[in-house]
Amino acid sequence: MEKEENLIDEQLETEEEIVENDNLQPDIEKLTEENQKLKDEFLRALAELENTKKRCSAEIEKNNKYAISSFAKNLLTVADNLMRALDASKDTQNDDCVALRKGVELTLNELNKVFDKFGISAMEILDTVFDPNFHQVVQEVEDKTKPAGTIIAELQKGYMINDRILREAMVVVTKGGN
Repeated sequence: MEKEENLIDEQLETEEEIVENDNLQPDIEKLTEENQKLKDEFLRALAELENTKKRCSAEIEKNNKYAISSFAKNLLTVADNLMRALDASKDTQNDDCVALRKGVELTLNELNKVFDKFGISAMEILDTVFDPNFHQVVQEVEDKTKPAGTIIAELQKGYMINDRILREAMVVVTKGGN
């Protein structure tokens, strides 16, 4: 009899455990869904963090690359003045002028080295076709031997910093022509 009672007790406990497990099943499913949702949110937040890092890194690189633009633009007038000084002293053979000319040449060469170091370069534009993105037309001249819009003179040099325009070139272009 005692065995039967023990067997009945065990059977009741097993049935209670089954009922209890059946009652826990919705909780387990709910927790599994919540866990999956949290994993998904975590992965999205991690991806957003990586994207933000990449954007910030690109922005810092861009700022470093172009931070000197304003300063460099102001130095272009110095380069222009040094070139004007060289042009003005071409015909003078006086010993003092020759020495001064040599000093100006050396100064201009040093300035050009600094420009190269920071990615600043002069545009080579003579005999190319006018492009409003890089050139500013100051004058048009009749020339039937060249196609319309060909740059025949440069009044002020244009400069680039890396891949951006630092200063447009002021040019004379042809009108008419082929």
